[in-house]
Amino acid sequence: MKINQRTFCVLCWITGLTLAAMVCSATAPARGAESLPEGLNLVAIESYPERIELTNRFDYRQVLITGRLESGETVDLTRMVEVPASPKFVKLADDRVVRPVADGEETLTFRYGDRSVDVPVKVSGADSTPAVSFVRDVQPALSRMSCNAGTCHGAKDGKVGFKLSLRGYDALYDHRALTDDVGARRFNRAAPEQSLILLKATGSIPHVGGVRTHEGDPYYEVVKQWIASGAKLDLDSPRVTSIEIAPHNPSLPRPGMKQQMVVLAHYSDGATRDVTKEAFVESGNIEVIEAEEGGLLKTLRRGEAPVLVRYEGAYAATTITVMGDRSGFVWSNPPTYNYIDERVYDKLQRVKILPSEVCSDAEFVRRVYIDLTGLPPTGQQAREFIEDPTDSRTKRDALVDQLVGSREFVEYWTNKWADLLQVNRKFLGEEGSVALRNWIKNAVATNKPYDEFAYEIITASGSTIENPPASYYKVLREPDLLMENTTHLFLAVRFNCNKCHDHPFERWTQDQYYHLAAYFAQIGRKEDPVFAGQKIGGSAVEGAKPLVEVVFDTGNGEVKHDRTGEVTSPHFPYQHDQLSVDAASRREQLARWMTSPENQYFASSYVNRLWGYLFGVGIIDPIDDIRAGNPPTNPALLDAMTKDFVDSGFDVQHILRTICKSRTYQHSIVPNQWNEDDGINYSHAIPRRLPAEVLYDSIHIATGSTPKLPGVPAGLRAAELPDAGA
Repeated sequence: MKINQRTFCVLCWITGLTLAAMVCSATAPARGAESLPEGLNLVAIESYPERIELTNRFDYRQVLITGRLESGETVDLTRMVEVPASPKFVKLADDRVVRPVADGEETLTFRYGDRSVDVPVKVSGADSTPAVSFVRDVQPALSRMSCNAGTCHGAKDGKVGFKLSLRGYDALYDHRALTDDVGARRFNRAAPEQSLILLKATGSIPHVGGVRTHEGDPYYEVVKQWIASGAKLDLDSPRVTSIEIAPHNPSLPRPGMKQQMVVLAHYSDGATRDVTKEAFVESGNIEVIEAEEGGLLKTLRRGEAPVLVRYEGAYAATTITVMGDRSGFVWSNPPTYNYIDERVYDKLQRVKILPSEVCSDAEFVRRVYIDLTGLPPTGQQAREFIEDPTDSRTKRDALVDQLVGSREFVEYWTNKWADLLQVNRKFLGEEGSVALRNWIKNAVATNKPYDEFAYEIITASGSTIENPPASYYKVLREPDLLMENTTHLFLAVRFNCNKCHDHPFERWTQDQYYHLAAYFAQIGRKEDPVFAGQKIGGSAVEGAKPLVEVVFDTGNGEVKHDRTGEVTSPHFPYQHDQLSVDAASRREQLARWMTSPENQYFASSYVNRLWGYLFGVGIIDPIDDIRAGNPPTNPALLDAMTKDFVDSGFDVQHILRTICKSRTYQHSIVPNQWNEDDGINYSHAIPRRLPAEVLYDSIHIATGSTPKLPGVPAGLRAAELPDAGA
């Protein structure tokens, strides 16, 4: 190719620009599209960690540079700061990850404008090759390369003849699959770089999953070193006990800004390790926050988003708040009626949301009647309340006291529990369903403490007619189904996801599933002789069952682990104080553990359920899904209500009164300019659909007609039906 002088000059000009850009990039901020929005005044910057120590060639630290603003808010400057041009002993990547180059000590100075922060760095063992652990090093690398993902070899049947455990929960299985399967052809110990697993992952030979790494990449080098050292299995290697994330609950001033997260893993031997690159950081609200690679989060609009971080079976969560422009906001300091308002308003002030005014008496009387009794007020009841000259707050409190515990209240809340406990003639027959509903009704009417209510259900024995809560074991008959339903109902924990493998988004393991199911393995059922010969149900698949059964503890019976085939002993998935294992039966042990005031899920899950019934959205929502990735929108509020519930002796009516007497419950549905986009902080009432029974009964009251449901006397309201499945 012939190059003339003009072409040569153009090439020189392009080359010069390129070199200039390279020189500038060594000292200028790595801003890209990022910059500090106008109007945000920076007063200081700080680094996390404050100092860095790297001890081997695979070691690294993610640097987080945080700016403090004049307003007291913080902002992530990690990718905006100027960095040292050419560090001697470390390599500093664009994402501000520090990796070792040579042994030595130096100080890295990060600058933004006239602000700077120094980070001392010490490197040792940069040329040494550390021992590579399959459990501690290789498994996380395989996870980060998505080899064991559900869409790849972690699928139920694997991919193209190769299967790994989902997300690496079974190290023994994975090691065997890698080293023993198909004659160990995936490894070449003599020439590790020629191992099939590396050739495919780098795309050197065809791979359906595409290129997952490249030569020189840390994950490539880890796997290569492990193969070279013998591809050993070390099940006794220190395991991750917990992970720590920083920053915790950060608040970003504007949409469009980014936030770098740092993830540290703590191990059983006391070691701590930066695993930001290997951890999975996921947004729980993709309309507000979008997760990018390497623990980087991008904000999209004003709002809040839970963020779940997981690494090797350990989980941590935080909440990101995106403020947006709140110029002109002034806190109005509204009055508080009780501790609920104090917690709600504390957060509203922090996120710069003004609560709506209190609703009118007309709005309140309709709202509280429907929420507490499932019926709208009659015209006369509404008029009497509205025209009552008594102070509004006083008469509202009196109305709440009048409705809580009323006959209509009892019927409505009985119906809710009848639905949860599956009071259904299909399973229980006519007498059984009536008996169980009456038992629930008596518990609601007498305000039976919630812990006693749950305890009696879990430990119920005897005839399903004479002791109706025993019907719980007539509807649900298998240990695994009983365990799943019980944890879901009384703890709001979904244990069904970890039946076949460790829970993909929670701390619950497959082993814990079978350990907990074992508490329901020794339940017997036999026909009640008083009702001998009477049957119910039955199909081509399942035979008919006795109409009335006697439930009892057999003292024998076990659950076998699906993966190992071995008998699984009963163990609780987490421990707490006041744990008692000296009870007569496994169910009594479980009931004491589950209903204890020390159980972190029991009281809080029911308080959250009650809140969800009255507000249309739970503090944790959905109300039956408590998990790390679904944190409460107001933790202080949930904690305060849980404590109040426990301190009151699990008094359900007390909690309902407390909620309904709060100013928060009485907010108007009319928003203001500062809360019109709020749907999770209870700053204004939100429209709610009426439950089916409430809608049915309300239509008849509004039209003055008489309900005529089949099989029951005319005038019986829908919430009074003995069969929740009707």
